[in-house]
Amino acid sequence: MPATEYERIRYEVAAPGVGRITLARAEKANAQDRKMLYEIDHAFMGAMQDDEVKVVILAADGMNFSSGHDLKDRAPVADFGPVTGAGGFDEPGPHGHFATEQEIYLGLCWRWRNLPKPTIAQVQGKVIAGGLMLVWPCDLVIASEEATFSDPVVAFGVNGHEYFVHAWELGHRKAKEMLFRGHGLTAEECHRLGMVNHVVSRFTLQIAEEIAARPAMGLKLAKLAVNQSLDAQGQWTAVQSAFSLHHLGHAHARVVHGMPIDPSGMDVIRQLSRSDKG
Repeated sequence: MPATEYERIRYEVAAPGVGRITLARAEKANAQDRKMLYEIDHAFMGAMQDDEVKVVILAADGMNFSSGHDLKDRAPVADFGPVTGAGGFDEPGPHGHFATEQEIYLGLCWRWRNLPKPTIAQVQGKVIAGGLMLVWPCDLVIASEEATFSDPVVAFGVNGHEYFVHAWELGHRKAKEMLFRGHGLTAEECHRLGMVNHVVSRFTLQIAEEIAARPAMGLKLAKLAVNQSLDAQGQWTAVQSAFSLHHLGHAHARVVHGMPIDPSGMDVIRQLSRSDKG
């Protein structure tokens, strides 16, 4: 997939040593269909293989960074990958659904979390549910003042989005509030909690250039050291456990509602998405 063939993103070398991936679906509030997710993955992997690139920014066009998953997208996973070793996408019932989300959600997020080079999410506007799944695998988060972050999908009858690192990102009490209420947390609040590094998005490239001036080996080792500290705390085990609970919620909804989510949640989430007031 040459970069010139990307339809949902753009990739460029924004400064010496700095790659930049930009979500380019502003007309859909950068909702992530499967094509977008695999284009992001392809661009990340290309940047990892380019020894001239030391750090990668993930940015977005438009008012909002990402409204989350494109729930209308049903493109076959086989059209794009798979890239994580998962399989069974066409199996009936929960088997196929579980396998698909192992690949396109949990698998891609964990793959990006473990990229060997530093990554920076440059965020503006709303970041809703699946939008967090693009932000949280990144090493640094730099947000504009008006940015808000939410995961309202408890209204769908599940525990939260598939990359469940909420307690690490926010602390356990604020993570529960985010999930129970579904309201957006402000950039300043997330900065106080340690989820956001800076509330000054215009300085993202400057910070990336500063990082790019460091030795590649030192950056790689520093990232590994921090990630392995999280691994020692059991992060990956906890994420997998929460992913299983997520699919228990989907299976329950199929029995009770005949679909993978509680349909009453749609109106709740639409209402919440119109307001970021806590």
